[in-house]
Amino acid sequence: MAASDRGADKASREEALLRASLTAIAPGTALRDGLERVLRANTGGLIVLGFDKTVEPICTGGFVLDVEFTATRLRELCKLDGAVVLDKDITKIVRAGVHLMPDSTIPTDETGTRHRTAERVNRQTGYPVVAVSHSMRLIAMYVNGTRRVLEDSTTVLSRANQALATLERYKLRLDEVAGTLSALEIEDLVTVRDVTAVAQRLEMVRLIATEIAGYVLELGIDGRLLSLQLDELIAGVEPERELVARDYFPERAAKKGRTVNEVLGDLEALTHAELLDLQTVAKALGYSGTPESLDSAVSPRGYRLLAKIPRLPNTVIERLVEHFGGLQKLLAASIDDLQTVEGVGETRARSVREGLSRLAESSILERYV
Repeated sequence: MAASDRGADKASREEALLRASLTAIAPGTALRDGLERVLRANTGGLIVLGFDKTVEPICTGGFVLDVEFTATRLRELCKLDGAVVLDKDITKIVRAGVHLMPDSTIPTDETGTRHRTAERVNRQTGYPVVAVSHSMRLIAMYVNGTRRVLEDSTTVLSRANQALATLERYKLRLDEVAGTLSALEIEDLVTVRDVTAVAQRLEMVRLIATEIAGYVLELGIDGRLLSLQLDELIAGVEPERELVARDYFPERAAKKGRTVNEVLGDLEALTHAELLDLQTVAKALGYSGTPESLDSAVSPRGYRLLAKIPRLPNTVIERLVEHFGGLQKLLAASIDDLQTVEGVGETRARSVREGLSRLAESSILERYV
């Protein structure tokens, strides 16, 4: 496995662990209820969310329980000195009153004993560790070697609503530039700049949506309405990203072995600052990225518009694009021409012909009326 693949796989595992940890500790869960009870009791606590052969050697003292996990049991056991160890599914309390002794050479920036131990245990075992501080009145979770302070739902929801308002504005702008691109495709007047503007907006919307998805995880049951709003706003965004890439993926890039998935990966890897630069976005798409290249004419293959025709299977879309080679030839094709493609009978050919005509008419009207 290549180093880049190993790095991507590690990042994927860490992201999955973070999401699972946030879900397990979100409002509405038994664990979150227990942690808030500990915080209100002013006792503090140290809780390890997993137990195996990597955790057992660093546990000394305390006692073995192996009982069902409940919020009240967690609160009572945190009154004792030492840590509480749960199983990774957070269904059982495995040990309590444990003195944790992680490797002291593991670096940490924490100063408090409880938080320093929590970070080292997380780094050494890979399991999330939660530290409840009665003096600072906060709950901190250590996962993937980083500290994440859990905030109350009101604070998180306020930030989430601000992000949602931003997403709505960006989505509106995306719809505008996507509509303009469709009209330019019909007229065969597309430039690299037009394509890049749509790709840029798609990535901005995706970034904001990813941020909101994180808030939804943190909010747990308090984020249900937010989740519904998010799903409605980003419906169709991911397929649109792929369709734009497939429509405008440069042939020379394909000949060098670059794939559409790699293009999408390069776009996804762009930072907020890089997304503001059209030349950088154009380069990620596979173009040269020079100022002059942005005004170069390009022609779509036709995937985007064909995907807008109802009940047209992906296999038929592939055959149509492969047969005609571009959108302009598809627009000029008659019903008889369309029927020469495998899987396209008279009824489907008529549907494609009428669908493309309606899309062409509506795109022009939206642009100029």
